[in-house]
Amino acid sequence: VQLQASGGGLVQAGGSLRLSCAASGRTFSNYAMGWFRQAPGKEREFVAAISRSGGSTYYADSVKGRFTGSRDNAKNTLYLQMNSLKPEDTAVYYCARGPMWGSQLAAYTTPGQYDYWGQGTQVTVSS
Repeated sequence: VQLQASGGGLVQAGGSLRLSCAASGRTFSNYAMGWFRQAPGKEREFVAAISRSGGSTYYADSVKGRFTGSRDNAKNTLYLQMNSLKPEDTAVYYCARGPMWGSQLAAYTTPGQYDYWGQGTQVTVSS
């Protein structure tokens, strides 16, 4: 399994970015997926979990109402739409594969629950 994240960049506060994560393999739709981020000197933190169908999502409080996770299983692609970006959103963003058949999204908030990770994409928000 390979995950390739893209879409990061430099944006001003209040702006938007859309991250993508392309997955290899034919079983993408069997797995819950997640987004995490890691700022310099900080631990990797949970951002969003997306159910197998994309019909359910769960977010960290810090991004709730501003970020939207989605997926297109026909394209084996995961997305994170980020609006109203703040300087504190600056980090490397990672996509990751969660539990197979997983449906308890609120429980999938720690890195140890994810087994494959993308390489990360840098998001920098200037004030």
